[in-house]
Amino acid sequence: MIKKLILANLFVVIQLCSMNTHAALFDDKEARKKILDVEAAMNSQNQASQATLADLKKNQQALEQRVIAIEAITKGQVLGDMQNQIEALKQEVSRLKGELEVASHNVDETQQRQKDLYGDTDTRLRKLEGGTPAGQAVDSTGTGTPAATATAQTPSKNTQEYQLLELANGLSKEAKHKDAFNAYDKFLKDYPNSALSADALYGLGYSQFALKNYKSAIATQQKVLDLHPESPKVADAMFNMANSQIQLGLVTNAKKTLRDLIAKFPSSEVTPTAQKRLKALEAIK
Repeated sequence: MIKKLILANLFVVIQLCSMNTHAALFDDKEARKKILDVEAAMNSQNQASQATLADLKKNQQALEQRVIAIEAITKGQVLGDMQNQIEALKQEVSRLKGELEVASHNVDETQQRQKDLYGDTDTRLRKLEGGTPAGQAVDSTGTGTPAATATAQTPSKNTQEYQLLELANGLSKEAKHKDAFNAYDKFLKDYPNSALSADALYGLGYSQFALKNYKSAIATQQKVLDLHPESPKVADAMFNMANSQIQLGLVTNAKKTLRDLIAKFPSSEVTPTAQKRLKALEAIK
């Protein structure tokens, strides 16, 4: 379009020049008339060109407005999509939260059923044995509480070492298991190489059992077996381990521990009780 306008103007100029060249051939009146006609034609052509340019500008503005409108629509769609995704994520989070609550409830119910099962096992063991409750450890003293074993290396009764262990044993007999645990722990830290270490370890494990820290009790009594295999407290430690395993529902492990105890220490004072406990476990289906 612009090229056409330029060619048209150029044509008009050429005509004007041509007419000016031949103006001398005509009289002044005719020449002036021709010039006026050419100027009128040029003005008309210029007006047409201006109108065309104005139309082009209008078209350009219209296109720009359409582009802006399209961009706005596009942005609106993107925001809408994002909002939809956010809503979908919220719904998913809500669903997962609900499932988590249900799972937590199921876990709580399962834990409660396990506690009820362990309690029922303990009750049935008591009835079948007709003696010492399943939760109580038994040692060679027959009191169900740890006691120091006399050996050639036993410290004198008037030493602080011996008195500290006696204090721990006394607290255990009084069922002050937390204080007893602290006393046994202090003894083992203060006298790690004591001849009474096996007694203190057993007492520590018994306190953990009484405090219902069954896994810790098993680990502590295992130390008695590993570090002091010749100690008279080994049979008591094994029996306490079996009771801890029962409380954790590890019945198969408890049976094995009791069988090993009976086989290794047939003459131990704790063996008859271990035999009753094993028989009771085997009777439970």
